[in-house]
Amino acid sequence: MPVDVAPGTVTVYTDVVCAWSTVALHRFYAARSRLGLDDDLRADLRLFLLEDVNRFAIPQRMLDAEIPIVGQLEPGLGMSPWQQEPDAWPVTALPADEAVHAAKQQSLAAAEELDMTLRLAFFRDNRCISMLHEVVDVARGCGLVDADAVAAALDDGSARGAMMADYRAHRDDVQGSPHFFLTDGSDVHNPGIAMHADEDGGYPVVDSDDPSVYDDLVRRAADAAASPGTGRTDR
Repeated sequence: MPVDVAPGTVTVYTDVVCAWSTVALHRFYAARSRLGLDDDLRADLRLFLLEDVNRFAIPQRMLDAEIPIVGQLEPGLGMSPWQQEPDAWPVTALPADEAVHAAKQQSLAAAEELDMTLRLAFFRDNRCISMLHEVVDVARGCGLVDADAVAAALDDGSARGAMMADYRAHRDDVQGSPHFFLTDGSDVHNPGIAMHADEDGGYPVVDSDDPSVYDDLVRRAADAAASPGTGRTDR
């Protein structure tokens, strides 16, 4: 099914608790700023719900082994294995993902800010973002986000229906988190990174990492946004 990509945006399918997409989005935003395109290009964040795809809750053992690998790709993010008590571990990301989509009802910029702040709350600060009060508290620390409106949306579910409908409609079109779709008809999963699973534990091994691909991705997205006749990709 075709993925709609609005002019001036890059559609990104992702999950708040995906470490790979946290690195990817950080690099996308950095490249956008470096190229002076913060006001011209936005990420349209869409849900790729890993706990539903995998059919199990967020796996602490797997993430604790993955974070030292992913975190060293962007040390400035401060990502670390879980430091809190085991019973404080968030078993679902759905409330956090839903909050991002509630913020998107305000603006794409608000959604970008809340999404990254929630990621850092989990991966850096070890906060239990399964809890509604934690999610809303994180939102209150975001300058672009109306946290009261996010709280109200979480209470009445106003963002969840569209979020889940889009996820269900495009689940088979998405290779994994993160997957970027551009208005020029191109798409790329986990840009710049090649990896494989080790034979013993199945954990990821990074074979190559090229952060410079984000400059090209941002340029192509901005060029496509400025060209007529764009706005949909058929993969």
